[in-house]
This record gives sequence, C-alpha cells and structure tokens, in this order.
Amino acid sequence: MLLLRMYILKHTGLQRMTSYWPTSSITEQFPIDLRLDAVLVGDTPVMRRLKQAISIIAPSDVPVLINGPTGAGKEVVANAMHLMSGRTGPMIPVNCGAIPADLLESELFGHEKGSFTGATAQRIGLIEQAEGGTLFLDEIGETPLHVQVKLLRALETQTIQRVGGGAPIPVNFRLLSATHRDLQQEVAQKRFREDLLFRIEVFSLCVPALCEHAEDIPQILRSMEQGSRGGSTLQLTPCALALLMAQEWPGNVRELRNFHDRAQILFRNRTIAEDEARIALAPRLSFVGGAPAVAEPVVDAVPEGVTDLKAMLAGSGTLDLRTMLQRVEVKVIQSALELSEGRVTRAAEMLRLKRTTLISRMQKLGLESDGL
Repeated sequence: MLLLRMYILKHTGLQRMTSYWPTSSITEQFPIDLRLDAVLVGDTPVMRRLKQAISIIAPSDVPVLINGPTGAGKEVVANAMHLMSGRTGPMIPVNCGAIPADLLESELFGHEKGSFTGATAQRIGLIEQAEGGTLFLDEIGETPLHVQVKLLRALETQTIQRVGGGAPIPVNFRLLSATHRDLQQEVAQKRFREDLLFRIEVFSLCVPALCEHAEDIPQILRSMEQGSRGGSTLQLTPCALALLMAQEWPGNVRELRNFHDRAQILFRNRTIAEDEARIALAPRLSFVGGAPAVAEPVVDAVPEGVTDLKAMLAGSGTLDLRTMLQRVEVKVIQSALELSEGRVTRAAEMLRLKRTTLISRMQKLGLESDGL
C-alpha cells in the first residue's frame, strides 16, 4: 500500500488521487481497464482520467474516499472499484444517511441476543456480511461520532465487536466511502473525526459533475436506452442536444435520467426538437389544448435590490434574511395579483396556494385586494 502511494506521488506530484490525472508516461504504464467502459460511461478527458485512477487503485485493498456532488454516480464508481478489485466476497452498500443514528451501530457491527430492548436474536452486522468483499459507506459524513470511533478501530485492528458482545471478531473487508460534504470542513466543525478521515482517505477520487463532462451526454443517454422499459430509442436533433449540453444539471446524471424518462413518455417514437426538449427538461408541466407545455413562472426575475447579494454582504457585512425574504414574498404576491387583475382566487391558483392561505399571507404582509 505504501509503495503504491509513493510511486503515484512520485510520478504525479499529487497528494491525493483526484479527477485531475496525468496523461504522460504513467498512462502507458497503467492503461485503462477495458471493463470500465461497460460500467462508467464517458470518453471526455476528465472521465478517462477518472477511469485511469480507478484502474490503478482498484486492485489494491486500501480505503478510498469518493467525493462528488449528489447524483454524479459515486456508487457507480464504487461498484467499478469492487468489480476490478479481485475480491471474491460481496459488495455491501450502506447509506449512512438513511439509517437512524441510534440504529447505525447495530446495523454495521451487529448485536448479540439481549444486548438491548428488542434484540430478541443475534444479528450479523453489515461489516461481517462484507467478509472477503467490499463495504461501501455512502454519505459517511452523516455517521455519528460514536460510530466513527468503532469504525476507526475496525479499520486499524481488522476486528469488530458486536453490540453487547465480548471477544473481538476478525474481519476482512475493503472500505470504500462516499460523500458530497467537505469532510475537512466537517472536521473543523467537530462533526467528523480527523483520525478517521486520515484512515479512510488513503486515496481520494473525485467524480465530476455532469456539467464538467457535458460532451458525454449523448453517450450517457444511449446507455440509458439499454435499461429502458419503454423499448423506444430517444432521438434528438442537434439543437436539442446542444440545449442539453448547455444545462447546469444540478442533479447530475440522476437529473438526466429524469429527462430521459420524461422525454420517452411524452415524445415516444419521434425525433425530439429543441422546444420539445425544453418541455421534457421541466418536471412541472401544464397541458394546454391536449399538448404538454412548460408551466410559465409567475415572475421572471428576482425583485429589484435582491440580485446582487454578494455585493450587499460585502458592503454591510450582514443581511437581514427575514426582511429580504419578506420583500421577495411581497413582490411575488403583488405580481400575481397584477396578472390576475386583483382576483385573489386566480392569484392563489397561480401561486399554487389555497385561497385562504394567500389571504392570510396578504393580511400579515399588509396587502389588500378587492377582487375575489
């Protein structure tokens, strides 16, 4: 493990394995494993560097921290790492944010019968279930501190102790972790243990946001066709593809999947033009004359005086958020009332509110309207 890391640092000058991967002589010495092309879709430079990093690190047993925004495909990377690791045991995925904090310790480490109220039988934990394989802890930043202590000991001693148990149990697993949080900042805020961060981050991979490799979108969409239940092929015009590649995609590949599914449902067996792609990009649709259309927003812009928030904060050093939000709410309601010619019922429909709720908000904000 140490020799591998020293070799990589010598040839790259990097302290961590990230998406910024060298393309010089080390590429020839460590070619990309062809199996990755079936798992990780994309041929842009940033994706090829990620694949190369996986090709180098996967065969080892060292812990790896996978960083990246929500929906970018961190679990896909973890699956690829396990596939290429050569480990014969299973990959056990665990979403640490989806398990209640008071149950996570028992889920990971298991428990003995009678160790706590409700423990009517012995339970084998997820770490033991990953014997000979890989344990993937997604959203590890959500792990409670007391569980972090036990996880650190398990990594250092390769043993665990079930809740309510006695003798330590030997375990053999490879740990992969993922997070969308900045764990260095979490350490500074005393929400994550620094010693555990050092232990799980022997190498760090960065999964790029979709907007960083938008040129891969056509290829990603084609790969989605293989798992599509609709059976039809999604065809887009060049202008529609250009529109997709220009999006920011805050939900990343997960959001692109939603677009794919909506487009298949709305425009089955036809070539999708730019206007139709815009419709499929919007999760909220209105149907006018039987045809889907993008629901128009009530207001097109943020109210005056609210747009340059950075300048306001830099100038005064503070910002009254409640007052600012109240100003925004007043402006939005006024715009809806103007567009509805003062009719409260219509304005409530535009704002997707109950009429009584809108009237209550107007009273609190000092707004009046004579219309129904």
